[in-house]
Amino acid sequence: MRILPLLLCGVLAGAPAAAQTRPPAKPAAPQAAFDARDPASLTGLLAAMGAKGEISGSEADSVFMRVTTPAYGFSVQFAGCDASRKACKAVLFSAPATKGAASLIQLNRFNQTAIACRAFQDQTGQLRAAYDALLFARDSRDEMTAHLGAWQGCLAAFGEFLDDPNGYLASAP
Repeated sequence: MRILPLLLCGVLAGAPAAAQTRPPAKPAAPQAAFDARDPASLTGLLAAMGAKGEISGSEADSVFMRVTTPAYGFSVQFAGCDASRKACKAVLFSAPATKGAASLIQLNRFNQTAIACRAFQDQTGQLRAAYDALLFARDSRDEMTAHLGAWQGCLAAFGEFLDDPNGYLASAP
């Protein structure tokens, strides 16, 4: 890892004197500490992962976000937030089914095979997948990344289930 700085030093050593006397660049502004309970932190994390998170609304103690990725979109709800819409106590990721169909009995059986992923039929009759987590002040960027990974796993399992509900359930633990 030290090769690059040494190479750069070698290149700069041969640079003209004018280039060597430039004032040093201003240090980058320090990044705000990551707070998993703050929707803005998730927006920043998603951007670093190539996704876009936008606050789409709020009410009482909740903040709603729309997320788009190159492959799919989903919704996020932060719940139990303080008056400044931060220090939220929980997060819920959800997405509608984009294919397939399943009966309520099959959805119930899917839920019996999944630890953290839930499938349900919403008020409009649309099938949805959901993953939720409690949030704490000590939660790190890595922990929120793990929640996003669990959510992606939930979506993959839900998609496999919808491709063939009976086949999926026949091979489920």
